[in-house]
Amino acid sequence: MPMSFATDHGDAIPLHVVERDALAGWLSEQPPRAATWVQATGFKAELGQVAIVPAEDGGIGAAAVGYGDAAARRRGRFHLAGAAAKLPEGSYRLVTDLEGEALETEALGWLLGAYVFDRYAKASGTKARLVAPAGMDAGRVETIAEGEALTRDLINTPASDMGPVALEAACVDLAGKHGASIDVIRGEALVEQNFPMIHAVGRASDQAPRLIDMRWGDAGPKLTLVGKGVCFDTGGLNLKPGASMGLMKKDMGGAATVMGLAQMIMALGLPVQLRVLIPAVENAVSSNSFRPGDILTSRKGLTVEINNTDAEGRLVLADALALASEESPDLLLSMATLTGAARVAVGPDLAPYYSDDNAMAAALDAAARKVADPVWRMPFWTPYESMIEPGIADLDNAPSGGFAGSITAALFLRRFAGETTRYTHFDIFGWNPTAAPGRPKGGVGMGARAVLDALPGVLGL
Repeated sequence: MPMSFATDHGDAIPLHVVERDALAGWLSEQPPRAATWVQATGFKAELGQVAIVPAEDGGIGAAAVGYGDAAARRRGRFHLAGAAAKLPEGSYRLVTDLEGEALETEALGWLLGAYVFDRYAKASGTKARLVAPAGMDAGRVETIAEGEALTRDLINTPASDMGPVALEAACVDLAGKHGASIDVIRGEALVEQNFPMIHAVGRASDQAPRLIDMRWGDAGPKLTLVGKGVCFDTGGLNLKPGASMGLMKKDMGGAATVMGLAQMIMALGLPVQLRVLIPAVENAVSSNSFRPGDILTSRKGLTVEINNTDAEGRLVLADALALASEESPDLLLSMATLTGAARVAVGPDLAPYYSDDNAMAAALDAAARKVADPVWRMPFWTPYESMIEPGIADLDNAPSGGFAGSITAALFLRRFAGETTRYTHFDIFGWNPTAAPGRPKGGVGMGARAVLDALPGVLGL
């Protein structure tokens, strides 16, 4: 099903959005035959409830979808997407008082609900298509949906078809689509060009590790996005148990999310100098795997003691962040499926982020509420810096004790982002474990839409 709006040829089915408290008034405005029919179906305008009103010729004359009340709506998002899945095939035009942000969010949710991942098996999504509501920038909404679809496709693809080589190819395709330039450093060249930790993490794989560097735009503020591209994480020599390895195809979810965000930025033509850095590796097991107890020297010159090879994401991000900071971007942002501790703290729906920039945090929080892309600020708690300092090296990649795992990982990354750079880090999950309106089970973008909405204010665009 295309994630785009239907073309209105005048035969679209009216879809009335009815709040529960407004049901009686709405029924009084309908033709008596239609009102009687709706009441007979038991339609109470509860959130997500659907009623189909037949036409005289036996077709669908109209439909109604319940919009519940404010309390019910606060318990979820993309409410019309949930109703869309219950509607018969056809094109629908909204009849509603919704406007502005609420209307745009519901329209986007409808498009996102049409997503299916059908690369390996036939699948069908929502058959009901929505005519673009009036008073809304339909092209922008479609562009955002396309960016999210890219993220979902990349995450959902298994490592057998989405290793470092394929991830590079996807970046090349994205760059070509928008006229961006791309440079890739692979294999031993990483050592020669001083990216030792990216090389160390990925050298055991048959697919060489690489650093993908994409640039777009030649004017405006410098925005650099860094995404963790661990295409599969076995845990390395600290091998994960089977149950923990099952979802590790999504360990490149940070890369997938920044690629989806980059797609949105470029397609919408934001006036920025965009740079996307993706360290793409597979954390595999072989005779040349990096080992617990090894000490690696990073691009920045800081030494890192390896106390767990399963804490590899921060290592590859560190070299990429060090490179990014050398250019002093106006905003540096990283996204990574970095720690299980973040999932324990906030669950699968919220995108936790770290920032010392109060203006950035305020903009993100406001944008998240506006576009229904929830985020949650976490602390760069400086007193925990001692927890990542092992003594034998400058930094410890996996502090013992188990406390504050997401915070200590974020503090580790902050060491490489540059002292004067505006830096924000997202520790995302990248996976929807249970199907929800607009969010099928599987790979999902987190935080990208909030960032997109916040950027104009943060960068003064």
